[in-house]
Amino acid sequence: MTATSLALITGANKGIGFEVARQLGALGMTVLVGARDHERGAVAERNLRDLGVDAHHIALDVTDQASVDHSAEQIAAEHGHLDVLVNNAGITGGPESGRPSQTPLAILRRVYETNVFGVVAVTNAMLPLLRQAPAARIVNVSSEVGSVQATLDRDGPLWPMTSIPYPSSKTALNMVTAQYAKELWDTPIKVNAANPGYCATDLNNHSGFRSPEEGAEAIVYLATLPEDGPTGSFYGHLWVADVGPDDPQYGRLPW
Repeated sequence: MTATSLALITGANKGIGFEVARQLGALGMTVLVGARDHERGAVAERNLRDLGVDAHHIALDVTDQASVDHSAEQIAAEHGHLDVLVNNAGITGGPESGRPSQTPLAILRRVYETNVFGVVAVTNAMLPLLRQAPAARIVNVSSEVGSVQATLDRDGPLWPMTSIPYPSSKTALNMVTAQYAKELWDTPIKVNAANPGYCATDLNNHSGFRSPEEGAEAIVYLATLPEDGPTGSFYGHLWVADVGPDDPQYGRLPW
């Protein structure tokens, strides 16, 4: 990546998305702050600029195809290419998600609209721009709760979590990541999923034990992979038993 590289981060007005924008900007990239709320996006742009980042808010609602298409057209007209796409926007469904046998379908659909369908819509719209870059990177922000292997480990930290909307949306996102990686396997574009770990953000009422700064590290790593870096991988903070919650170890995770 060069100082003129261009990165689009969805849901970048706060939390991990904002921190990804800050860290990529600190590396010299121009960052497009994707946010569906214009006022919050404008505030995030100003805050990033105050930190020395070349940031520009772009109105983007990942659940609205017209908004997605307009964003792609705007980037094409103003820049002509895109080097990095970070699909970060996501929702949990909240406590109303219930146990599996009590799952409200309206909440399930709403979570999938953002966490899965929105990723596909944005990626498909931005792919022609990503193909114009020398070696683009796509990073889908996933979660360890989407790992089937981890969630069925009775001795692991995910065993107590029993819910369908958010975990299954991240499982689906992992498969979406793998399929894009396969399609783009013989191109310079690399597609990976990132696990930020359990970070304190609005998504979980700030109950996480990791910071947004720490959560962004795995995403930034995948967004700046060298030519010999992986594609089609699930990478991030390790939750295995012998790694404590404050241990900075990272590695490839089981799907």
